[in-house]
Amino acid sequence: MAEFGPLLVVLLVGVGLVVACYATSALVAVAPPLHGVAAFAGGPAPQEHAVSRFHVRWYPVTMVFLAFDMEMLFMYPWTLVVSRVGVAAVVEMFLFLAILLAGVLYAWREGALRWT
Repeated sequence: MAEFGPLLVVLLVGVGLVVACYATSALVAVAPPLHGVAAFAGGPAPQEHAVSRFHVRWYPVTMVFLAFDMEMLFMYPWTLVVSRVGVAAVVEMFLFLAILLAGVLYAWREGALRWT
């Protein structure tokens, strides 16, 4: 147990510093009013609170964005490997893109991308 003594001291000091920072923040914080706050850097007046929920129609748009974001995540390293692997890498990438396109076409057919 003696060899863990310095580790416990460092852990306690770290936890103590975090608790002290949170306590200091809570003591000196000034809560801004939630109503009547103008938009930062101009623009129209806000119509709803900043932490309000998003409408459910945004979720399909988010899923399509994530699908294409994952596509780019896989295509960047693919560009480095394609010259070494050859035709097999090109076929695999087009197969991946075909599966992604099939998912987007299915979502489109089911009306997931329809706004109204």
